[in-house]
Amino acid sequence: MDALSTKGQLDMARNVHDMGSINKMREAIASGDETVLQEAAEQFEAIFVQMMLKSMRKAQDALADEDSPFNSQQVKFYRDMHDQQLATDLTAGGGMGLADVIVKQLGQTEESYTPASVIRSDGNLSSLNQHRAESISQAQNVALSSHAMGSKSAHKEAMFDSPEQFVESLMPHAEKIAEKYGMDAKAIVSQAAVETGWGKFVIHSADGKSSHNLFGIKANSEWKGEQAVVDTLEFNGLVPQKQKAAFRAYSSIEDAMDDYGRFIATQPRYSDAVKAAGNATEYTQELQNAGYATDPHYANKIMSVYNSDRLNALIPQR
Repeated sequence: MDALSTKGQLDMARNVHDMGSINKMREAIASGDETVLQEAAEQFEAIFVQMMLKSMRKAQDALADEDSPFNSQQVKFYRDMHDQQLATDLTAGGGMGLADVIVKQLGQTEESYTPASVIRSDGNLSSLNQHRAESISQAQNVALSSHAMGSKSAHKEAMFDSPEQFVESLMPHAEKIAEKYGMDAKAIVSQAAVETGWGKFVIHSADGKSSHNLFGIKANSEWKGEQAVVDTLEFNGLVPQKQKAAFRAYSSIEDAMDDYGRFIATQPRYSDAVKAAGNATEYTQELQNAGYATDPHYANKIMSVYNSDRLNALIPQR
């Protein structure tokens, strides 16, 4: 009898603008009345219907005559109140069936419905993003692994024993290039660190000779020097794919730095990067915009190294 009384009170109070209906629901929940689940599900469905009606009204408003007396703010106010009550009344009469699904799911009254406590978390975006990041990282590690490249072709292996040696070897040459082209030496070293993993993944020929290619510059038709064909990681959107590509090979770090500066300064597509060469953030972003790399996070990765305590601790204070 108590349950029937509660249900009757809720039915009588199904006015969306009557806060008393919400209070009655709270009282029913507090008393342990399980029948209130149906009412809560119907109100949730009503909210869903309200959202659909609101979207439809917005589409209608976009085409409405602004000078029409039926398009005034006062008319819209009462129209929205009517839509809210209409949604509540529609769901009370059976609605679209969403309320019934919610009751069966949460109430666990039928064996054919999976309990809400074990529903899979498809909506956990952070988990999905983490999984995607891990997948990309694994693909990078496989593609950059010398073991995966094979011993009979060009491959990538360490050229420096430590990050300290990497920075110490590159910084003097980077400073010369920076002075010559108005660039930021620290940004140059940061880019090389991203391209080679702090010198751990530098292209070497089959006989173990280093290419000294610190910036991932490919051997296009204009390149007349030595080259090395190696597996590399290219991004198709956010999906990494391993491909074969020919890269330029140099006899020394100095030659690699000189070619990098000349390559950026003379290529028309990097003209915006040259203009912003004095600002590391703008420079790296313009490199990415010009298609220097297919990685959609290329500029952010360079600036992450640029601003890292690791690099700043290794650069000698002058």
